[in-house]
Amino acid sequence: MLQTWRWFGPEDPIPLDHVRQAGASGVVTALHHIYDGRVWTPADIETRKGMVEAAGLAWSVCESIPVHTSLKLRAGPWRRYLDNWKDSLANLGRAGIPVVCYNFMPVVDWTRTNLRHRMPSTGYALRFEMVDFVAYDVFVLKRNRAETDYPQTLVDAALERFEAMDEAAIATLETTIIAGLPGGEDSYTRQGIAERIAAFDDIGQHEMRENLLEFLKEVVPVAEDVGVRLAIHPDDPPFSLFGLPRIVSTAEDARAVLKAVDRPANGLTLCAGSYGSRADNDAVAMAEAFADRIHFAHLRNVTKDQDGSFTESDHLDGDVDMVALIKVLMTEERRRAADGRADAVIPMRPDHGHLLADDIGKTTNPGYSLIGRLKGLAELRGVMTAVDALLPA
Repeated sequence: MLQTWRWFGPEDPIPLDHVRQAGASGVVTALHHIYDGRVWTPADIETRKGMVEAAGLAWSVCESIPVHTSLKLRAGPWRRYLDNWKDSLANLGRAGIPVVCYNFMPVVDWTRTNLRHRMPSTGYALRFEMVDFVAYDVFVLKRNRAETDYPQTLVDAALERFEAMDEAAIATLETTIIAGLPGGEDSYTRQGIAERIAAFDDIGQHEMRENLLEFLKEVVPVAEDVGVRLAIHPDDPPFSLFGLPRIVSTAEDARAVLKAVDRPANGLTLCAGSYGSRADNDAVAMAEAFADRIHFAHLRNVTKDQDGSFTESDHLDGDVDMVALIKVLMTEERRRAADGRADAVIPMRPDHGHLLADDIGKTTNPGYSLIGRLKGLAELRGVMTAVDALLPA
């Protein structure tokens, strides 16, 4: 597997030299400073590509071109934003960027309630606490009829949690949930997120799937023309937030995406942590089922709670059988190589990592500190080396 590392560009506190020191050869990046739906020009792309290559690395995956809200609603100036997205995709392909990861999550991107959950190791992990999220949704944001989306026992627990919070705790929770995270292009105020949520009041699961289908019908042919493999990222967490429709959460959702435009260029990002955060998902079984259309892998792990909460665990110590998952992916690589496929090697990255050692006192992007990901990549590399030795040649 191609070992890659997510880098947020010149503003990332981790320099590219450190990426090389971690042992990665590929970089996963995007033009994060151009997030408003404008076209990524060839000059913009070449500038970023030049930075990566000057450090002795390759821009292996674009993660990601933002999908404007109008495209998810298929309303307003959606056609202009769709044409811009297609132009950005084409420009990436012509620049030789082979994989584009993207998502179709409405309003909020990946979401956590605690960016510094203390672990037994004394390091810190990302955590999604369901009671805290419900407390925010029902009692802070006061979304209309929000309480009807949750079991009464959960609402009661959320009320108790909310009543124990002071203003500082509420502000921290709100900032964590809505103020934007690395890779998310939107940052909101309380009023702003309420307005964006309300825009989806008439959009259900069916309408959202149809809007994604129409999007795919237009962008997959462009990807084919320029030699790009599209890899949709699952919802994170893989269930509804704020009552919004999320449509890339289960094996059935992934199957529907691939069937909608049944072409090799239309594929998946197998995010073990995202799919693995849902009790009725089996990430290893999904890798087996969709192996030939997995264009990118995010390897991270989670430990789930019964109420839907989860903590991002060590990469080899969670509910996802990471050894089995890597074996599936590396077996697929051998199959592709035997078939002469140009995409035989699947890019992976150590998705997220704990905040460890002297990174704890440094400025870091949540989930994207150096030492935690370096540790994760080293562990995953060890598994890949062992699997490679044990699989038939």
